[in-house]
Amino acid sequence: MKPTDIGQAYNQITHLWESEGFNRNNGIKPHEKAIAFTKNAGKALDIGCGCTGRFIDLLQEHGFQPSGIDVSTEMIRLAKQRHPDIQFYHADICVFELPETYDFITAWDSIWHIPLAQQQQVISKIINSLNAGGVFIFSFGGTTDAGDQTDDFMGPEVYYSSLGVNGFLKLFMESGCIIRHLEFDQHPELHTYMIVERLDAD
Repeated sequence: MKPTDIGQAYNQITHLWESEGFNRNNGIKPHEKAIAFTKNAGKALDIGCGCTGRFIDLLQEHGFQPSGIDVSTEMIRLAKQRHPDIQFYHADICVFELPETYDFITAWDSIWHIPLAQQQQVISKIINSLNAGGVFIFSFGGTTDAGDQTDDFMGPEVYYSSLGVNGFLKLFMESGCIIRHLEFDQHPELHTYMIVERLDAD
């Protein structure tokens, strides 16, 4: 599946995040842990920002100037309604040229939807968009090996991919980053998140 297909799938299920049953605390504690590692509270980016705005709110509370990007037109429409003063981009992160450098980037439950063959390129783009000391938090499938799959758990068929735990660790360590935190936060499910810091921006 292409990212544009993912966007169309998410256009159909925004109600899942708009419902009263959605847990708006999802991912907040990991983000607070990641923010604690930051040295500067400058510009921030939420990749796959969705429509809830909960990470936008959290970043603003900590003094960041956030923006968001999502491949779903409906998610972006709803996000703009909730935060009309925030810059949102409707775009595919695989081809979108990030317009700034950032002190904080999050990609919570989002970049696992990009094609496996493009995971390394996108991660490298994100790293290169961090300022020295910048922090990146993202969630991924904590598999042993690299791989991909599709499922229709949320309704429409959706694609997922992962470089695997060691694949991500290797990429970050070779890219001038230090691993600040790695956690299987929904064990025994494979949902995993990592916090990394870019040591320099040379």
